Amino acid sequence: MAAPRSERNQKSADGPIRLDETDKAIVQHLQADGRMPYTKLGPLVGLSAPATRQRVLHLIDSGVMEVVAVTNPRTLGFEIQAFLGIRTSGGTHAAAEYLAELEEAVYILVTTGRFDVICEVVCEDNDHLLDLMDRLGAHDSIASIEVFSFVSLIKQTYDWGTR
Repeated sequence: MAAPRSERNQKSADGPIRLDETDKAIVQHLQADGRMPYTKLGPLVGLSAPATRQRVLHLIDSGVMEVVAVTNPRTLGFEIQAFLGIRTSGGTHAAAEYLAELEEAVYILVTTGRFDVICEVVCEDNDHLLDLMDRLGAHDSIASIEVFSFVSLIKQTYDWGTR
């Protein structure tokens, strides 16, 4: 089982991890096809299949990348996606940890600025979102919530890590 995202997103003790050109090529090819076999990936990056496997495992183990299936919530019956801007009362981390326990929450950030926490949620419909808002509003660590419903997805990319 992978480490929690909060642990995976930390810099190494020596600072940011530096990728060489081979590592960047591996990441780029796996972003295009995360199921690409090492026997195909290796020649594309100038390595044998076993050496490619070692590199991929190192990239995963060091927290540089993960290989996951990304689903489209709407095709699975989740019609509502939204960001929640949350102001907390008391402990910001307590509110974030509460949110992390909710199945609707798919992305949680402790932030600076207008909101203490920003949370992305996925709900089946408006009634589900309303029920979630009622549950969140009743929690002691949450002072206020502003909902930003997704109307249209214009861009979603994961290739910023190879620049």
